[in-house]
Amino acid sequence: MPERFLLQILRDLTKQRILQSTRGGGGGFMLERPPREISLLEIIEAIDGPIATGLPSKINFPNETDRRVRSELERITEVVRSRLATIHLSDLFDTAPAETA
Repeated sequence: MPERFLLQILRDLTKQRILQSTRGGGGGFMLERPPREISLLEIIEAIDGPIATGLPSKINFPNETDRRVRSELERITEVVRSRLATIHLSDLFDTAPAETA
């Protein structure tokens, strides 16, 4: 991944208060909030913008079919957004202490 691209992602995450940026020799990035408070929806939309429903402009259905297709895509988008909002960073990482052998 090109460094400029990665830096843009980090800036976007900082702007949306997902990451905290510290300048200087010992600086870097860290989470702004606890992992249990950061959803996948927030991360995705911070990087890519709002998840939107849409059809390519070149696709043309008859009026009623177009309305139905768009309506179904809106429902799908809302289901995806709702699900992503329930998944948090803390759900994705094993935070249990390592067991000793």
